[in-house]
Amino acid sequence: MTVPGTFRHAVEAKDLAAITRALDPDIEFLSPVMAKPYRGRDAVTALLRVLLEVFEDFRYTDELVGVVAEGSAPSRALVFSARVRGTSVQGLDLLRFGEGGLVTGLTVMVRPLPAAMTLARVVGRRMEETGPPA
Repeated sequence: MTVPGTFRHAVEAKDLAAITRALDPDIEFLSPVMAKPYRGRDAVTALLRVLLEVFEDFRYTDELVGVVAEGSAPSRALVFSARVRGTSVQGLDLLRFGEGGLVTGLTVMVRPLPAAMTLARVVGRRMEETGPPA
């Protein structure tokens, strides 16, 4: 199984340990609701732990694989649907992979705006409660 497939299956199984193994130590996570990125495996894992708890009925609906532009890292887009506190959300996980096949970048986009705002509030509260990664 490829690392991109490994990441997807780990997320679908809600297997945080397997997700973490697929992440590069220097991963950068770009959030749809935060101006600054999360950097590093520990910080991203802490955020993903909260997201796994917050998203209800999360499922990937489509996988988009494109041609890699010269000089660009391989990438893949995973389209998802879920609910947050009963509010439907659609989103896209844009994954970038390094030479070793680990996820070096994860950019998340969500819609519609009311769902993004709900997600921001719920995740923000949960991140405050859990504190910074150890």
